[in-house]
Amino acid sequence: MNPAVTVVIPHYRAPVLVDCLRSVFAHTSPPFGVIVVDDGQLAPSLQTAQAQFPRIRVLHNPRNLGFSASCNRGLEEVDTRYAVLLNDDTRVTPQWLAPLVETAESDPSIAACQPKLLSATEPGRFDYGGGAGGYIDRLGYTFCRGRIMETCEQDRGQYDNEASLFWACGSALFVRMEAVRRIGLLDLDYHMHFEEIDLCWRLQLAGYRIRAVPRSVVYHHSGYSLPPRSFRKAYLNHRNNLVMLCKNLDARSLVWVLPVRILLELAATCLYAGRRNWPAVTAPLAALCWLVIHPGNLLTRRRQVRARTDPRYRSRARLQGPGVYRGSIAWRYYVHGIRRANQLIPEEKAG
Repeated sequence: MNPAVTVVIPHYRAPVLVDCLRSVFAHTSPPFGVIVVDDGQLAPSLQTAQAQFPRIRVLHNPRNLGFSASCNRGLEEVDTRYAVLLNDDTRVTPQWLAPLVETAESDPSIAACQPKLLSATEPGRFDYGGGAGGYIDRLGYTFCRGRIMETCEQDRGQYDNEASLFWACGSALFVRMEAVRRIGLLDLDYHMHFEEIDLCWRLQLAGYRIRAVPRSVVYHHSGYSLPPRSFRKAYLNHRNNLVMLCKNLDARSLVWVLPVRILLELAATCLYAGRRNWPAVTAPLAALCWLVIHPGNLLTRRRQVRARTDPRYRSRARLQGPGVYRGSIAWRYYVHGIRRANQLIPEEKAG
C-alpha cells in the first residue's frame, strides 16, 4: 500500500474551491487526507465545500495571513510522510497522485516533485506559472519546461520524460515532509511568489533533489489570485526574485550578479513603459528600494540558509547543477529568438 499523503489547500474566497475538491475526491486513491486552510473568513465557497465534502479538515486563520502563511499552517498539521500544496484554482486528473508518490518512494533524496501543469483555460498549452517543471539561469531568472518569458508552449509531449529540476511550482507541489521540516517551511517574508523556488533551492543546498513527474497532470488557472498587470504582482515578482538571490546565492557570485540585475531591473521599468503596462512601471524600482532599506533582514535570512547548508552541496549556491542554464534566458529570448526550454537545457533521456 502507498503511504498516506495529505493535500493542503490554501483558500482565500475563490469560488473554484468546490471544483478543485470535486476533482481531488474523484481522482485520488486512498489513503489521503485534505486540509483546507481558510484565509478568507468563512467565505460562501468554503461553506459549500464543507457541506459537499465533510471529510475535509478546515483550519481557520484569525485574519488574512497570506498565501505562504496559510501553506505553512497546513504543513504544520501534516502527520503523513508526504504532502501536496495544491492551489484552490487547480483541477487534478485521474491517478494524478500515484506517480508522484512512486517517484518519491524510489529515491529518498527526492524531496519535491511537480506534475505537468497545463492551463485550465487553454488545456493544450502549458501553465504559465509552472509548466512541466522549473529551471533558472545564472542571473536568477526563472523559466519552465514549456514556458520562457511570456511564451507558453503547446503540449505536444515534448516534456513527458521525468527530469531533474531546479524548482517545482507551488501550485501543485509534492514534498517529503521530513526534508521540509529539516530545512524549514516556506519563508513568510515572501508573502506570495518565489516562496516555493526559495524552498526548493534550500532543499538542494541540504543535498536533496527536485523532480518533474509529467505522468501526473494538473490543470491550473494561472494568475487567479492577482491580476497579471497589477502593481502588486509585478512588485512581488521583482522583489522576491532579488531577495531569493541575496538570500541563497554565494557571495562571490552575488558581487557580480547583483549589479547586473540592478541594471536589468531599470531596463524592466523601460520595458513596462514601452508596453504601456503602467501599473507595473514602478514595480522594479520599488523592489530595489526594498532591498536598500532592509539589509538587516537580508543578512539574517542569509545566515539562516548558511546554517542549514550541507558543505558537500555548496556548488548549488553558485547556481550550478540540475535545472540551471548557465547563460541568460533574456538574451537568448529577446536577441536570439529562443522560445522553447529544451533548446536551452536538453531533455533527459527516458529510463
